[in-house]
Amino acid sequence: METAHGRHFETEKLYERHRRHGSIGITDLEDLPSDLLHPISNGEIPNVPVSKWCFLDTETTGLAGGSGTYAFLIGVGRIAKDGFRVRQFFMREFGEEASQLSALQEHLKQFEVLITYNGRTFDQPLLETRFRMVRQQPPFSTLPHLDLLFGARRLWKLRFDSCRLVDLETQILGLERQGDLPGELIPYFYFEYLRTQEIFRLVPIFHHNATDILTLACLTAIVPWAFHPPGEAQFTHGAEMVGLARWWRQAGNPENALALFRQAVDRGLPDDLMFRTLWDTALIEKKLGREHAALPVFTELAGTRNPWRAAALEELAKYFEHRERNYAMALEMTLNALDLEPSDALRRRADRLKKKSGDRILNPSFHQL
Repeated sequence: METAHGRHFETEKLYERHRRHGSIGITDLEDLPSDLLHPISNGEIPNVPVSKWCFLDTETTGLAGGSGTYAFLIGVGRIAKDGFRVRQFFMREFGEEASQLSALQEHLKQFEVLITYNGRTFDQPLLETRFRMVRQQPPFSTLPHLDLLFGARRLWKLRFDSCRLVDLETQILGLERQGDLPGELIPYFYFEYLRTQEIFRLVPIFHHNATDILTLACLTAIVPWAFHPPGEAQFTHGAEMVGLARWWRQAGNPENALALFRQAVDRGLPDDLMFRTLWDTALIEKKLGREHAALPVFTELAGTRNPWRAAALEELAKYFEHRERNYAMALEMTLNALDLEPSDALRRRADRLKKKSGDRILNPSFHQL
């Protein structure tokens, strides 16, 4: 391709409408609603037709970033009428960077939303640096940016050991790549190409980049649904509900968080996650002033061995002291908590309750107050 800044190489790959990428069909992408990204972006991305979304990923000369790192291959995917298309901008040598970036800038003008995976931390800052190095204006200021990594982590970090794109491709889309080039080898293969000028060495890199972009698009058809209100959200696993419930709580919507916490408990969770979820549920109920709902959960946690048992006993001690004025019961709960996790705060509480219990015995009319 020729631009005002010289030459570079481009190629475009079409994934036809009848094809599937694991559990997602290419036609499924075309049917995504235009307001799908609104909740996951905290309202920053309004109704935008899917034809105006672009999915971007880079292959670079190094994984650390910095001014010495080049994005030698930049892929941009889009949802088209005939399927999913990936345009790839490639510089055959470092002198073609200005032309490559100029063409990328022109190509991005047709889109209104940028979607990446770890792009806020890596791809966008790297490209902004490269644009400035060739004295061109970065094109990202007018593109709202959704980094799907953050949503994926909220959704799946409690379920899977890794949220790397290729791992989610296997776990969520049910796809196992065959003969894929590991990301850490990509810079080596590019430098080998520069040394030998043997283009066949780059075929695995182009394939890796295009597959990453298609996977990103297919995960975009899954992840944002979970950030809709619980009645509309789509889940397959209790741990996903817990991850999203924590997000709703941080977003200042405790009722949605509670709804998802309860659904997760009903669906079944591993013991460690179950106990933490019960604890979070009780704390939200207490914060909302619904101690009648929090009390049974604290009681359940206090009655079995788990990491939150001492804390639950302390919460029960507070309840019996301040609400029921049952100092003997509050003292018993405090002493039980002390046996499990001794602390100065619990010792002070126990001393105070011992004194209150003694005063109550010495003053029989106390019961009538």
